[in-house]
Amino acid sequence: MTSSFSTLSLAEPLARAVAEMGYETMTPIQAQAIPVVLQGKDVMGAAQTGTGKTAAFALPLLQRMMKHENASTSPARHPVRALVLLPTRELAVQVGEQVELYAKHTNLRSTCVFGGMDMKVQTAELKKGVEVLVATPGRLLDHIEAKNAVLNQVEYVVLDEADRMLDIGFLPDLERILSYLPKKRITLLFSATFSPEIKRLASSYLQDPVTIEVARSNATASTVEQHFFSVGSDDKRRALHQVLKTRGMKQAFVFVNSKLGCARLARSLEREGLKTTALHGDKSQDERLKALEAFKSGAVDLLVCTDVAARGLDIKDVPAVFNFDVPFNAEDYVHRIGRTGRAGASGLAVSFVAPSDQRLVADIEKLIKTKIEIEPMVYDEDQPRISEQGRINDGRRMYRDEQENAGRETSAREPRRESREPRERREYTPTRQTAQSRDPFFSQPYESKPIATDTPPAWDSAAKTSPARSGVSANIKARKKVAALFKPAEV
Repeated sequence: MTSSFSTLSLAEPLARAVAEMGYETMTPIQAQAIPVVLQGKDVMGAAQTGTGKTAAFALPLLQRMMKHENASTSPARHPVRALVLLPTRELAVQVGEQVELYAKHTNLRSTCVFGGMDMKVQTAELKKGVEVLVATPGRLLDHIEAKNAVLNQVEYVVLDEADRMLDIGFLPDLERILSYLPKKRITLLFSATFSPEIKRLASSYLQDPVTIEVARSNATASTVEQHFFSVGSDDKRRALHQVLKTRGMKQAFVFVNSKLGCARLARSLEREGLKTTALHGDKSQDERLKALEAFKSGAVDLLVCTDVAARGLDIKDVPAVFNFDVPFNAEDYVHRIGRTGRAGASGLAVSFVAPSDQRLVADIEKLIKTKIEIEPMVYDEDQPRISEQGRINDGRRMYRDEQENAGRETSAREPRRESREPRERREYTPTRQTAQSRDPFFSQPYESKPIATDTPPAWDSAAKTSPARSGVSANIKARKKVAALFKPAEV
């Protein structure tokens, strides 16, 4: 089977771009998928993340669209011919950049549209005309409803990370988008895992697809070293410090299960001296792009993130991935550890297993069909317990300092100096009132007064003694006389 890009019959502009990017040998998914797509067949491909799926569908599609290449400035000469759908903004940006690099020596145009940003800039790009449109489903529907994107000439559709799109509820949006496309088209579906839902989707929208599996379904990369450590919930930060120190790592992904936990953990690690930034769904698009750029440039050591970053992000030379929280969905484990060990490189995946995570670990075992051994965590003796310094992920200032504790222990061991003057002891003496200031009424014992049975009640006697007024009830009190502030006018 073909294993070198130089043996492919690519157009000269595409071959030159591939050579400039340093591509020489194809990965297994590329070697199997590119010839099939060049023949114009539907493909259902399963491959681990980091194996070059983007080039596997982008290069053959660009090669087939070279017949439509033209230098005209008219938007009508550049209709959308290839549509690439992805689940997240970060993945859409990444694939869009790759397509631009592949097509930079051609006249084929491409753009990327996704949510979280103003539609005006994206609309201006779509109005100019593009052959390749990379999009997330939600924002693409916005442009379709606004008449900015016309898809009646689409010839190629790519559903990348299809399982993730189904997980986050994009199936109704996918069905709406596919209803706008011509019936006669080439459809490519790529996913790291094959679930029953994916197979049903493929049977509905793919016509006699060629199934390509370069690895066992739902398998993890063999180049990734996996470890599961038994760690208490309050000792996970301490375990993270221990592994970073032992392995001498400079950069790593740290995955958590919640947005709130992501933000709190990032702040805690930042206070503990690690350059950290957070990436989760509540961040604006600008904040998410800045966080990724800082991590790529090396300005940040740890990228604490939720599963929004677990699908498809391609950041080179990331040595390790930490599962601070074991994922609720076993398939997310495959995608998380796929952020390291990409393109044949070696990597490390460390998962911290709390006592309550045993069921989740069993689900991962069932998915990857591999027995997981949970190892005990060994700490250095001189490393302080994080749980003694503050509650995990509390987002507050740690209220016990190591230096203060050391100072207290030192002062407790030192003997008291003889020259130190004894401290004067003061006894508390409550102040008492003098006998002269007391009221004699309160010093007398209580004496009950006898009640006369023949005495009428007070309200009854008051009613009888009060003079009766004509026309007025006896229960109504007379009006009190109040001094006037001014003299009434005489009539």
